[in-house]
Amino acid sequence: MQRVTDLGQKERGRIWHRKPSASAGDGVIVNVVHNVVGYPSKIIRFLHVAFDTAGEAFLAGDHQGNIYVFDLSRNSFKLVQRTGQACTALAYNLRRNTEYLVALADYSVKCFDTETKELVSWMKGHESTVSSISVDGSGRYAITTSVDTAQLWDLDTFQRKRKLNVNSSVGIQKVYFLPLSNTILSCFKDDSVFAWESDTLHCKYQLPVLDESRIHYKSFAVTRDGRVLVAGGKSNFLHLWCLTTRQLQRIIQMPPKVRTIRHLEFLPDTFDGGSSQPPPPLVKIVADREKTEDSKNGSVPSGLKMRVTSGKVERPRRGKSAGREVQARILKPSGTILEDKENMLPAGLNKKRLRALLKEFGEYPEKYRMFIWRSLLQLPENHAAFSSLTDKGTHPAYLGIHEKYPIKSRKLLRILQRVLSAMAHWSTIFSEVSYLPLLAFPFVKLFQNNQLIGFEVVATIIVNWCQHWFEYFPNPPINLLGMIENILAHHDKELLQHLVNYNITSQSYAWPLLETLFSEVLTRTEWLKLFDNIFSNHPSFLLMAVAAYLICSRAPLLHCNIKEDLENFFHHRNNLDLEAVIKEAYHLMDTTPEDVHPKCMLDDFVPLTKGQYPIFNKYPEFIINYQTQERERIWREELKYLKERQLAHELQAESVRRQAENAAWYRQQELLQEAEEQRRRILHEEEQKLVEQRVRLAAVNRELKIKELQVLDAAQRRFLKHQQEQQKSELRRLDDEIDRKIALRDKETAALIQDIEVRNMELEMQKRIFEQQLAKEQEATSRGVKGQLGINWIKGDIEEQEFKNQLEMDQHPDVEEYKNTIGELAGTNQLSNNEDWQAQMLNKQREYSLDRKKSQGELARLASESKEKEVKLLDMMKELEDKQWAEVAQPQVYQQRKGDGAAWRRQLLPDGVNEGMELGDHTHRNSHDPYVRLYDSRTKGLTKRERDLLLGSGDQKHASLCLNDMSLDSSIQLSLDRGRMDLERKERELMTGVRELRQKLATRARQRYSTNSLTDSTT
Repeated sequence: MQRVTDLGQKERGRIWHRKPSASAGDGVIVNVVHNVVGYPSKIIRFLHVAFDTAGEAFLAGDHQGNIYVFDLSRNSFKLVQRTGQACTALAYNLRRNTEYLVALADYSVKCFDTETKELVSWMKGHESTVSSISVDGSGRYAITTSVDTAQLWDLDTFQRKRKLNVNSSVGIQKVYFLPLSNTILSCFKDDSVFAWESDTLHCKYQLPVLDESRIHYKSFAVTRDGRVLVAGGKSNFLHLWCLTTRQLQRIIQMPPKVRTIRHLEFLPDTFDGGSSQPPPPLVKIVADREKTEDSKNGSVPSGLKMRVTSGKVERPRRGKSAGREVQARILKPSGTILEDKENMLPAGLNKKRLRALLKEFGEYPEKYRMFIWRSLLQLPENHAAFSSLTDKGTHPAYLGIHEKYPIKSRKLLRILQRVLSAMAHWSTIFSEVSYLPLLAFPFVKLFQNNQLIGFEVVATIIVNWCQHWFEYFPNPPINLLGMIENILAHHDKELLQHLVNYNITSQSYAWPLLETLFSEVLTRTEWLKLFDNIFSNHPSFLLMAVAAYLICSRAPLLHCNIKEDLENFFHHRNNLDLEAVIKEAYHLMDTTPEDVHPKCMLDDFVPLTKGQYPIFNKYPEFIINYQTQERERIWREELKYLKERQLAHELQAESVRRQAENAAWYRQQELLQEAEEQRRRILHEEEQKLVEQRVRLAAVNRELKIKELQVLDAAQRRFLKHQQEQQKSELRRLDDEIDRKIALRDKETAALIQDIEVRNMELEMQKRIFEQQLAKEQEATSRGVKGQLGINWIKGDIEEQEFKNQLEMDQHPDVEEYKNTIGELAGTNQLSNNEDWQAQMLNKQREYSLDRKKSQGELARLASESKEKEVKLLDMMKELEDKQWAEVAQPQVYQQRKGDGAAWRRQLLPDGVNEGMELGDHTHRNSHDPYVRLYDSRTKGLTKRERDLLLGSGDQKHASLCLNDMSLDSSIQLSLDRGRMDLERKERELMTGVRELRQKLATRARQRYSTNSLTDSTT
């Protein structure tokens, strides 16, 4: 049993866990696989492998860019690099054993170290994928090859030394170093091979190009001594070149099933070190080229042309013959018989032997069935022709195959669609055949991994086993159905008559079996066994199988009396022995007469042609063309209908979408409305809760306020009590201060009164002195008046005398002039006297006025001093009263203070002074003249005599005017009495205004107190 090592995600491990031993069959020691963890079916493919110089370790790179080192001597492996790109070539025989070269998909070549896993160098220059890397024997130089160029690298400096460019039409296959020499071999796509000196890069020689036997070289191998080159390509031939003689030694032919040579390698042997031909068991010599006509013509170098068969070849003998040319001796197997040419099949199979095997076991081995079928049908495997058919894409007739045949496996459905499309592209009729999917499906499913084989199997069956099927298309093949009916009439007339009696024609009992190729009525195993026999016999065996199926089913068919049951019998699996059916088919093949036997009407088996498939036109073309035209017309109409229907569906879908949008919008609106109502309810509930909370909070606040008010009330009471005590003490202090100031003011008033009395006394004395002086002046004036009167009397006497004299003068004119003169002199004297008296009177009056002004100035000074003292006293009283009014403004003590202050003031001050203070307060608030306030207060606080004295000082004008009047005392007294009456009237008016003002202030204070109390209770 082979051992399997799965790398998985392991970066290092052991290659095998037991001592390795090669398997007996193929010599495999171990299989190394790399499965994806979690997906066992997914495998990471290894692309390239490279051994080291000793052959004890090798590198392996996969398509994901992972590089592993497998050490066979140490039984270990490890991951040495993750390049991230698929590697295209590897080289592990460098001079430094730990280094290796790897070519990547990005056209670059990198050098890594297996121990350190580091990048040693990065070599760029290629513009296409590097296909191979060759290192010379010293490990110093390397050649990297791509399609368009080959480059020579110095591995010491990792520098490019030379570059080989070729025409893109030619292309490079491979360039590599020959072992044990300094030669570089370059192979091109035109099968030309050149040898170059590695030192000078001069061309040494060129191998001849064989135009008549070109095989398009793809792979090359050289022996270890560098003398023999073997080349292979797109053929089953190998060219063996001798590089020393530069001649083609042999042409080796591989088995026919080998179509392409992908890789070549010499296996070393002990007798020649791998320098001779490939291992002897693989080849045998079938002809000596020296004996052929080609050798006579000399067109091809001497050598041997060999054909590889299943025979054995003896190993060459060692010894003296080792140096000579080795000839293989043919050993024929025992019992070998020349087979008939018509029984020969590809791959060395024999149809007659296969039939014997089939007759012995009833079927072919399951393991080799597909291989035997391919050999029996002689499939050409036309890859290019099949690719040209598949490149045309899916045929329109099979675009909707998934609707008619809903296959579960999508892969199988795609393969079936592809094969049927290729059939339709091959021949037009296959796009019209409705039963073609039923016919092809079993083979497509059987060959689903190789679509080309599936297509060619179906095509071979149609060409050979479906002969004359399409002559009456679109009807079933009436001629073939008639053959089956003739066979049945010859071998079982009773069954045929029974079917005819129930109107069951061959289209009902034979055609369902033919169009499905028995796939509906047989199981997979039975179907495979049947087709083992069909493919191994003449195409008429299929018709015989149908007749045999009917004859073997005669018992159930004869018991059926209903047409539907008879028809359904051929569409379902029945309990039938397939071996009996096959045996009966062979019996029919042997016993049917030639005039009824379908073999006379059907051609023998003809395989498909190689290169291109044959033209299939065995059908009524006009019907196919007509159906094609009709189908195109129907397709166009259907397309038009589909467009209209699509438009209608789009309109309907649009209307439905709009209705859905409208319904969704209305639903959304309803949801929004419901949500809004719900939110409103929630908000209402929250508001109710909030109101309740506010009520509770208000109650709590009210209780807190009440408590706070109680605390404040108690504190206020304590504060008021304390304030009352302070105010009482302050009042007591103020009372003492007022008493002191009143006593002081009384003293000052008494002193002022005394001063005023003294001044009055002085004024009285001055008055008396003025009166005496006036009396004296009056006496002097009276005396002067009296003297004047005497003068006047004298003048009157004189005038009377003069009048008399005038009278006399009238009587006497001289006397008249005399009198006139005397009169003028008397008048002049009188005028001069009057002027003197008036001057004296004016001087006296001026002196009196000056004296009076002096006395008035002295009185004014005394009055101003007294006024200043009174003003100071009134200011002090006003300040005290303002302080008391500030305390009275408080609501609790306003009424008490008002009464106490008024009583206190009435007690302390006399009535006159009390009224004066009230009048002074009123005038202070309503007037800005301090002299008027002082004058009013003074006049109201003094006695009648003091007011008369003060008023007397203000009526100087009257006194001055009445100085010449004899009744001066009486006039002054009258003016003083009149002024006192005016002052008393004004005092009464002021007291009335003061009382009204106090009432207003008290009312306003009560209103403010009530408002504050209401506000406190509310808060």
